[in-house]
Amino acid sequence: MNETEARSARDNNEAAHVSSVPVAQPPVEVDYWSLVQSIEDYAIFLLDPTGHIVSWNVGAQKLKGYAAHEIIGQHFSQFYTAEAVARGWPDYELQQAALIGRFEDEGWRVRKDGTMFWSNVVITAVRNEAGVLTGFAKITRDLTAQREYLEALRQSEERFRLLVDNVRDYAIFMLDPDGYVVSWNTGAARIKGYTREEIVGRHFSTFYLREEVAAGKPARELAIARQVGRVEDEGWRVRKDGTTFWANVNITAVYDESNRLRGFAKVTRDLTERREREELERSGERMRKFLATLAHELRNPLAPVRNAIGVMQLEAGMSPTLARSRDLIDRQVTHLTRLVDDLLDVGRIMSDKVELRLARVDLVEVVARAIEAARPFTDSRSQSVATQMPAEPLVVSGDTTRLVQVLQNLLHNASKFSPSGSRIEILGRIEPHMAVLEVRDRGRGIPVGSLDTIFELFVQEKSGESLGEGGLGIGLTLCKSLIEMHGGSIIASSAGEGCGSSFTLSLPLAAAPAETQVDQAGVASTAVAPLRILLVDDNRDSADSLAMLFELKGHEVRIAYDGAQALDVAPRLVPHLALIDLAMPKMDGFATLAALREMPALAGTVFAAMTGFGHASDRERTQAAGFDAHLVKPVDLALFEALLEQAQARRG
Repeated sequence: MNETEARSARDNNEAAHVSSVPVAQPPVEVDYWSLVQSIEDYAIFLLDPTGHIVSWNVGAQKLKGYAAHEIIGQHFSQFYTAEAVARGWPDYELQQAALIGRFEDEGWRVRKDGTMFWSNVVITAVRNEAGVLTGFAKITRDLTAQREYLEALRQSEERFRLLVDNVRDYAIFMLDPDGYVVSWNTGAARIKGYTREEIVGRHFSTFYLREEVAAGKPARELAIARQVGRVEDEGWRVRKDGTTFWANVNITAVYDESNRLRGFAKVTRDLTERREREELERSGERMRKFLATLAHELRNPLAPVRNAIGVMQLEAGMSPTLARSRDLIDRQVTHLTRLVDDLLDVGRIMSDKVELRLARVDLVEVVARAIEAARPFTDSRSQSVATQMPAEPLVVSGDTTRLVQVLQNLLHNASKFSPSGSRIEILGRIEPHMAVLEVRDRGRGIPVGSLDTIFELFVQEKSGESLGEGGLGIGLTLCKSLIEMHGGSIIASSAGEGCGSSFTLSLPLAAAPAETQVDQAGVASTAVAPLRILLVDDNRDSADSLAMLFELKGHEVRIAYDGAQALDVAPRLVPHLALIDLAMPKMDGFATLAALREMPALAGTVFAAMTGFGHASDRERTQAAGFDAHLVKPVDLALFEALLEQAQARRG
């Protein structure tokens, strides 16, 4: 058969099909075709054995855009993309349908206007009673919206999977309902040490301590998660290599739409570093409390020793030997008091409780005060301190007391590690935006390897023959911390052992010129008339020695060794000044003050608290309680003089 004859036969066949629908059909088939024609959501049409369209319903026109007269007689391949036609896909579909009776496919199809849609296609072979292929029934559905939804869902799930898989700081994995691992992310591999291949399929109790597994903890956690939906725990977990880590664990029960348990989502965080940090903080807090208590307990016995020294200083006719012994004790008590103060300051710095009282400070004045404060120590070694300061003022914004403390520490350090009779120098200069002080000595020097460690807490350079004396190793730590709190820096330098050393501190220069400040520290104390003084202290040595000191100054003194005794003595004495120890048994200093304040006769009395605690919060507490002054043991004699003047002024 030639091409003309084949075309003629095809046309005759199409005409036969067209003419048979629906006019020539029995009534039942006519109703069936009417049903097919009314369907709008599906494209339902017939093809002849060669793939040419012979019928067309309303759904086909709506879906593909062609009217019946435009498409009937056309080959169905025009609904396919050019790429699909090029690879012979339409013919393949018909071949498969003819071969096995039915063919189903999903893919892109083309509308009349050239736009594409994602379709589900079912092609069914149609045969007559003799089994001869007469054509194909083709049903097409537009699944574009469903595909977009599923693709969006797939991308969302893929993004979530990638997100979970790439999280490194959390172990995120799934368990089946029995507790066996079914997924494993990068964080789980990093934290627990297992690869995905090593752990998937194993029970999650692998991560628990043996004793916890024996006690049934893993199973108990799953039971709680099933019951309440979620369980959280912190405790030790085991890595693949047998090491343990402190973990925060969340287990959440996962249910499907029918409320059937699908498994558990498990999220684990490694909190070992946080736990260690918290433990360090707790240890630091315990250390700070210990240092504060230690300082308090050391100050209590120092107080009577200081008082006794004051008594001996008022004693006339003392032999030179006793006078030298008295002065030696005085210097050592001063040194011990300084160590106690340094201990407290280190504890305050560790807890960020040091508050600087900033003002405009001339470092020339700081140098002078520090030299005077260190003089007892340098004089005992026959050492001299020379200064070389610039003509222009070295004005900074700082806390005068703390800066004097720093420089005094550096002078003390230089003196301790230098030979007797040696010379210590303080050099001042101005550098760009900075005021610089350098303390030089000609002592034993510092090994190069120790220059970076001497500022660490409780570290001391021990190599070589020590020319000085021991210490706690906190002085330089304190200096560095205080200078850095001022926004400055401090460095140590030395050419080596036996070559001396220098400490250079730099502080930011103040922006504006300093205003003239009146120094009240040097104002001479006035003579104080005899006063009535009440001492309340359960430490008998402290109370007795202080009473002796005040009596030698001409004052009338009464002692109460506890709060109850003070309430008995006070109304009869009517003191001008009452010194009350805070840490007394049964009735402490605060309760004693409250009771004494209730006595009208004591309205003019100056009340001073005596304690071994000197932190700002301690001072605030005594001030709030109604004390007029806060004295930290051992009390400097000059502070007693100032307090006596205050009592005399109130008396007047």
